[in-house]
Amino acid sequence: MSSLLPAEAESHVADETDGDVRVLSLDDPDAARLISCLSAGNSRSILSALQDDPATASELAEAVDTSLQNVRHHLGNLREAGLVRDIGTRYSVKGREMTVYAPAPESVVVCVGGGDDGDRPADRSRR
Repeated sequence: MSSLLPAEAESHVADETDGDVRVLSLDDPDAARLISCLSAGNSRSILSALQDDPATASELAEAVDTSLQNVRHHLGNLREAGLVRDIGTRYSVKGREMTVYAPAPESVVVCVGGGDDGDRPADRSRR
């Protein structure tokens, strides 16, 4: 007989959503930066790879099959948009210090509309 309790993978996903939620209006400069950053396919691929495991720039370059220079460019944009953060360092086989990156802990929501008229998504769900 199968169990009614959630599988381990499901509870792991629930743990990831325990962070804060950052809500941006569409006209917010931070939202523009975020949307611009995510319009690049390499940025989305890098962010997706980081969802699996934290990684260094060189590990990400291998994972998404692009150059290290390209990954560093997109990591800079992702960090500026608040989607990626530094979580520590590792040392390469040559003894070089490398930054380890991970996705930001909070979720991000970009809202269209919802100015001062009280017509935010949360308000509409109550109607």
